[in-house]
Amino acid sequence: MEINYLDFDFKPFGEMTPEDYAKIGFKSGLEVHQQLLTKTKLFCRCPAGHFSDEYNTEILRHMRPTLSELGEYDGTALMEFKTKKEIIYRINYNTVCTYEMDDTPPFMMSDEALDAAIEASMLYGASIVDEVHIARKQYLDGSIPTGFQRTAIVSIGGTIEYNGRKINLIQMSIEEDSCREVSDVGHRRVYITDRLGMPLIETVTYPEMKTPQEVADVNQILSRIVKSTGKVRTGVGAARQDVNVSVTGGTRIEIKGVSSIKSIPLLTYNEAMRQWYLLKLRQELWNRGITEETFSAKYEDVTKFMRKTRYTIINNAISNGLRAKCVVLRGFKGLLRWQTQTDTYFSREISDRVKVIACLNTLPNIVHSDAMSEQITSTEWTMLRKATNATENDTLVLVWGDEQDSTTACKEIIIRAKEATIGIPPETRQSQSDGTNGFERILPGPERMYPDTDLPPIRITQERFDRIKAISKRSSWDIMQNLMKEGFAENQAEELALSKYYTLYEKLLSQSIDKNYAYYLLIQLPKSLSKKNLDFSKIAEEDFLLMISLFINKKINKSGLEELIKESLVNGKFTPELIPTQCDGRELDEIINEAILEFNNLIVKNLDSKVNVIMGIIMKKLQGRIEGKYVREALLAKLNN
Repeated sequence: MEINYLDFDFKPFGEMTPEDYAKIGFKSGLEVHQQLLTKTKLFCRCPAGHFSDEYNTEILRHMRPTLSELGEYDGTALMEFKTKKEIIYRINYNTVCTYEMDDTPPFMMSDEALDAAIEASMLYGASIVDEVHIARKQYLDGSIPTGFQRTAIVSIGGTIEYNGRKINLIQMSIEEDSCREVSDVGHRRVYITDRLGMPLIETVTYPEMKTPQEVADVNQILSRIVKSTGKVRTGVGAARQDVNVSVTGGTRIEIKGVSSIKSIPLLTYNEAMRQWYLLKLRQELWNRGITEETFSAKYEDVTKFMRKTRYTIINNAISNGLRAKCVVLRGFKGLLRWQTQTDTYFSREISDRVKVIACLNTLPNIVHSDAMSEQITSTEWTMLRKATNATENDTLVLVWGDEQDSTTACKEIIIRAKEATIGIPPETRQSQSDGTNGFERILPGPERMYPDTDLPPIRITQERFDRIKAISKRSSWDIMQNLMKEGFAENQAEELALSKYYTLYEKLLSQSIDKNYAYYLLIQLPKSLSKKNLDFSKIAEEDFLLMISLFINKKINKSGLEELIKESLVNGKFTPELIPTQCDGRELDEIINEAILEFNNLIVKNLDSKVNVIMGIIMKKLQGRIEGKYVREALLAKLNN
């Protein structure tokens, strides 16, 4: 059925409904990357998780595309080659070896990492592969010094439950992490290599999410399920997600490196809007008679015409020996002001290409005749139209740079404008802080993958499978779900389920300790003690359970238990001498008398608080040696006599 894209306009983000997303055929899938908590990297024995901006040396490399097994070049590799980038790697000797620089062969894959990936796959009910075959995936953006990433499929299939339906998984892979980008200016990109080679897993779903919020919800579930193994890293940069989005008539667009799950709804909304409005733009071009076959454009050097322009940026560029060139887009009048995303227009699609591929990344990097500003005067636009034989129905785009970069920019402007007559170009895009996204590179094709001949397949034996299954038979994910059923909030359930004290929590429940107090003792109290530089984990489990038995048998109360825990940590270990003695009636009477005297020496404006103030004095003296209700009864009896 033919779709008239002009019939539907996007509402503001907060007003879109599931029915609206159904109308445009919104669908989305996820690729969730999580670093594994291992001692070493994936294919060498350098330590994993040691991050530092300090470096001992720098290495310069240039990336070049190679032919695939079928004798073809990957489009992404060719695009990156056009950028002519110098890639600088900052190397710290403590975190990188010659393997990462492709100077020595890889070690066998880390067993610790592979076991963790298999265990995570089991939580989804996925089918574990019989043999792990390692492949190379080309990366010519420089993020991996070898120009390729080693990756391997660990499992196929699997599902998760979401809102009464199943979300299906395609696969889970294990692969090397890339470098951290430091800067990317002009033709020079700088990386630091501390996280390079760290093992991570990639969980890929089918595009079964039907609204932007569903994408975020499913991502949260995937993250928590794998996190429940206790074998993935947490914190900034430890997890990243790529979000795939398409609409009816559009194409799969991959938004890379989304660091925050909270940002996903707005990002996917804007990408759906971008695709829909680009399809509307195509329809408008066709209505004007501009198709892939009839599209016409050209570019010319207009430096001599712009030498005296009042537009300071171009004037300064020409004064510094750079060239100004003008692209003529036939019949495009007004279309560079065509909305694509929230407060974003088609001119941004062109500017992004110029920025990334021509490396003209100082913004603004283009100026066009559809703009409403007075950057270029109407007289100058008229002069340029005459010089380039352009009509009033054409759009002019000015770009400036050295001879090579300005020529590359003009060619990319024409390529991107022509793509508008076809539809949505398959791209990898990057998320922006305002919820929009920008061009990163051409979407990679199958040509970028080829077998790795340095490493043999790894057979997953039944013995290995059974050993891992025995470890993971009761996952923290299941525990978390049960805790939520028992009344814990989601964040509390997650924290307790992932805690190393969960087994101890179960033991406390078996001794009739209230679940909320058990949570306090094992989750909140350790945090409070750590602020006083006291490490709760230093208390032996048998000593802790002995303290609990004192509490159960009413030898000490809650405050007495907490005081005993604290004193044991201060002392370095628990000893019976630290147990507070029971307070008899005579001693309690003496302490109450002392507290009343102290109160009488205080200046208290509100006498209604008398009992509470005296109680505070007494309880501080008793340090938990007797229940507060007994103290209050004795105090009230004393005051009423």
